[in-house]
Amino acid sequence: MGKCGFLAVKLDSPRGMRHPKHMEKHRQPPHCPIIIIPARMTSTRLPGKPFADIHGEPMIVHVWRRATESDVGPVLVACDTAEIVDAIKKVGGNAVLTRPDHPSGSDRIWEALNEMEGSGAYDAVINVQGDLPVIDPKAIAAAFDLLKDPAVDIGTLAVEIKNEAEKNANQVTKAVFDLSPDTQSGRALYFSRLPVPANAGPMYHHVGLYAYRREALAHFVDAPPSPLELREKLEQLRALALGMRIEVGVIEAVPLGVDTPEDLETVRKMLGKK
Repeated sequence: MGKCGFLAVKLDSPRGMRHPKHMEKHRQPPHCPIIIIPARMTSTRLPGKPFADIHGEPMIVHVWRRATESDVGPVLVACDTAEIVDAIKKVGGNAVLTRPDHPSGSDRIWEALNEMEGSGAYDAVINVQGDLPVIDPKAIAAAFDLLKDPAVDIGTLAVEIKNEAEKNANQVTKAVFDLSPDTQSGRALYFSRLPVPANAGPMYHHVGLYAYRREALAHFVDAPPSPLELREKLEQLRALALGMRIEVGVIEAVPLGVDTPEDLETVRKMLGKK
């Protein structure tokens, strides 16, 4: 796990900070990342989702374990109820209570980060969704690695779609990015729920996991939603509208997100006791 020095006092929030474009090439790779998992109890299709039982433990604990196994940095759960804090602390983890009315996970992790004493030590934040109990820890590390490029503000992931039905599925977000031959990542150009890009060629399923430089996250949450973000209901379009560079890395498989009772049963089988 990466080692970081901690500041004795909480720094002022760097809201509104934005690096000048001409300084990008001088940026150093982040050296002190933290993983923050946003979790909330409200879910239309699966109420109380963080506490869904998977072999005797709440789902949020399984997500916390996968994040810890990535060995990228310390892991913090940002949640809206004391019960989640207690569940994480029971297994030796760290959690912080945040406002219940945040519009997105990005806003929740930003509050959590700035509630921590000495939080200014962290120069990158990896947002791992709280409904990914079977995510490969290597995928978390892969998203963070994309920030080694000084031009990259945000790293995220995608998987080539092999199933034709997925290409037309509205619930599957497609990532359009500039992927050159023999490379495993490229600059994001657009994200959509529609089957894009057109014509023959691969199409990619976006995985909603983000690694932010700290100043990029500060600028992102400080900005209002963009028109395309509201139209597509995809918050990453706000970052593109702000001129941020999102780098998309290709991985082999989409981690199953738990949204329905059927998903939960599938995950229970995948995490069956050995």
